[in-house]
Amino acid sequence: MAAELFPGKKPLPSASEQQQEQQQQQQRRQTNQQCQHTSEQQNVSNNNGGGASRQASCTWQGLYPTIRERNSVMFNNDMMADVYFVVGPPGGTQRVPGHKYVLAVGSSVFHAMFYGELAEDQDEIRIPDVEPPSFLAMLKYIYCDEIELCADTVLATLYAAKKYMVPHLARACVTFLETSLSAKNACVLLSQSCLFEEPELTQRCWEVIDAQAELALRSDGFCDMDARTLESVLRRETLNAKEMVVFEAALGWAQAECLRRDLRPTVDNKRLVLGKAIYLIRIPAMALEDFANGAAQSGALTPTETNAIFLWYTAANKPELPFASAPRRGLAPQRCHRFQSCAYRSNQWRYRGRCDSIQFAVDRRVFVAGFGLYGSSAGSAEYGARMELKRQGAAVAQRAAKYFSDGSSATFAVWFEHPVQIEPDAFYTASVVLDGNELSYFGQEGMTEVQCGKVTFQFQCSSDSTNGTGVQGGQIPELIFYA
Repeated sequence: MAAELFPGKKPLPSASEQQQEQQQQQQRRQTNQQCQHTSEQQNVSNNNGGGASRQASCTWQGLYPTIRERNSVMFNNDMMADVYFVVGPPGGTQRVPGHKYVLAVGSSVFHAMFYGELAEDQDEIRIPDVEPPSFLAMLKYIYCDEIELCADTVLATLYAAKKYMVPHLARACVTFLETSLSAKNACVLLSQSCLFEEPELTQRCWEVIDAQAELALRSDGFCDMDARTLESVLRRETLNAKEMVVFEAALGWAQAECLRRDLRPTVDNKRLVLGKAIYLIRIPAMALEDFANGAAQSGALTPTETNAIFLWYTAANKPELPFASAPRRGLAPQRCHRFQSCAYRSNQWRYRGRCDSIQFAVDRRVFVAGFGLYGSSAGSAEYGARMELKRQGAAVAQRAAKYFSDGSSATFAVWFEHPVQIEPDAFYTASVVLDGNELSYFGQEGMTEVQCGKVTFQFQCSSDSTNGTGVQGGQIPELIFYA
């Protein structure tokens, strides 16, 4: 389906504008049909020496005041076509009409193909490496200045735009990919962004993969990466993932690679296709229990390697290993603290199952990993917390957890299972229902805007808050995030 490329910068059309656009599209379709019919009549009249229909055949031009609109009539239209493209692989081709002048104006590659020094006078050009929908999407931009992208074809359209040097369409494809980027597709897009030499998209992919590493590594897209991109992920120092998850993901990729090579997915073949990439997995950095119950029994390691790693865990004189042993550094969490001071009441801060909530928005994509919460002001105590993040009333993350308060005014980190991707310029609601000692700290002198490094947070009161928390004071003093 078509997607809006620049959300937030252009208001959605009104119902009347949408109706008007539909009427215009219907008029164009009718005109195209009339033009084709008139063109056929003209050919018959020309053969009979008629001249009146030649004048009639030009009347459609008067319906459209701009060159863009008149070119739109020619899009995917046989009328006056002077070249044809046979697009798509064998068995799935589509014959597409074209007009050399229009194409040459829109693409330097087409210009060289039709008017350059090495131009050949071809009536039909075969393009087996581009899918027909993506080729038509590119031509629609060249003819009509219209960009229509969808998740299923945007990568193929980017390939076509790069191949034929249509830079504005390529930029729109990259923008679409950036706005639709998530842990589910980050690994696939990382591979493609490297292939297409799009450094900004590559950086965005790494941001998602680092922050939501376990989700990205367990996605189907991880298994679709090429071997070089796999190695770059396994080598990544800033992955926020347990090493056992990295190991399991690598074996999953190996199984998919065996199938791509028409090999049986045996343990030996998985090790074969992984090659030296297996040594990029930091197996000695696993917890001993994870290694003993997982990697050691997977069959992916040789008996010699398994024995040496066990000795590395337990022996005073540790053996040399081909695996890196230092844990990954991961990402350092940042904290947005929204209060300038805190206090406590002698008559307690009562919870009684009520919800403390605050709304927030950011000016760039971040990943909220948890909340910093206050604890007891009357000595150490244990708290239960039901945490939730919502966008437009729908929950995007929930977790029930316990944390221990030592009686100080410090905040205590409580984490979601996985970091949550927060899109810019959209309000989210952070909520918590606390259960514990009601003589607790609370925040004061709250700020509506907080600058944390390169990220600006904005806060506003939430209608979900039923326990007194707002911008000026209350609970949820900190948002813990990666950026």
